[in-house]
Amino acid sequence: MNETAASAEVFLNPGDFHFGAETRRIHTLLGSCVAITLWHPVLRIGGMCHFMLPSRSRQEGGELDGRYGDEAVQMFLCEIDKFDTRPSEYQVKLFGGGNMFKDFSSSTVASVAQRNAEAGADLLRQNGFCVECEDVGGNGHRRVIFDLRDGNVWVKHEKN
Repeated sequence: MNETAASAEVFLNPGDFHFGAETRRIHTLLGSCVAITLWHPVLRIGGMCHFMLPSRSRQEGGELDGRYGDEAVQMFLCEIDKFDTRPSEYQVKLFGGGNMFKDFSSSTVASVAQRNAEAGADLLRQNGFCVECEDVGGNGHRRVIFDLRDGNVWVKHEKN
């Protein structure tokens, strides 16, 4: 996680994760990767992850890695447990999975983006989260800004 000098802004690189109750905005830039935002409207806590792939083979008890969707969701579950809350209490949004190479829509690269988006939605459902809205697929990349003060999320599409 990289933070600006003022610590009011947090920028997530691929594999980064941030969760808290601060008055911050979290930013990321997505291509085929996926971001998930969670926000608890009563406690005013939340976070964002930026994962690159749906999963990996991981040894039991190994450290969680935010580059993988299944592990990023586990990181969220660990955080919300600290606040004695449940997945169903959160406003959940899903972004990304964009095809970065529009001329190769049937390529392996495009299918990675689609698998990421599908995995994100499936992992959230399997763990008791309800996705309120999503902006996935398509061509090009997205800038995502999530404000922890009020739960608002802004997305700007930028075509290749």
